Amino acid sequence: MEEFRSMRRIRQQLTQEEAEAVLRRCTNGVLAVHGDNDYPYAVPISYIYSDGKIYMHSALSGHKLDGIKRNPKVSFCVVDKDQIVPEEFTTYFRSVIVFGKARLITDLEEMRAPHDLLCKKYCPHQTQEEKEAEFNKGAHHMLYIEITIEHMTGKQARELMPPMQKPH
Repeated sequence: MEEFRSMRRIRQQLTQEEAEAVLRRCTNGVLAVHGDNDYPYAVPISYIYSDGKIYMHSALSGHKLDGIKRNPKVSFCVVDKDQIVPEEFTTYFRSVIVFGKARLITDLEEMRAPHDLLCKKYCPHQTQEEKEAEFNKGAHHMLYIEITIEHMTGKQARELMPPMQKPH
């Protein structure tokens, strides 16, 4: 297991449960991969979080897939709250950053589970027949990316912390 940095402002760190709740409720995040010419490549993307893993769908080729094939180590970030408070010269924020290893899922049967989860989150009123039709229409033109989380931290503005936990 790799060694990851500790968060500097540890008292503002979200608990594991709070960080997972952020991942469950947010609808988009930014995936960062090892891009071309050693530049990081970060792309906003819709996702689902389930059982300690993050899933997203993708076309069969592109910059993010090239980066994952080059190096499966990725980072993923979601912003749950971003409220600018000008009179206080601050921002009330809450975010989660994940580090993990990405795996490309191309097997049609293995793609069904994340597809169903994605449909449930983003198209909750869709019937099973509609989900199946959409899967059959697009499955041969896409794949799923699975991120196995190795390290996760969440952080929030001290103004959002419960009164007993606020740092002085």
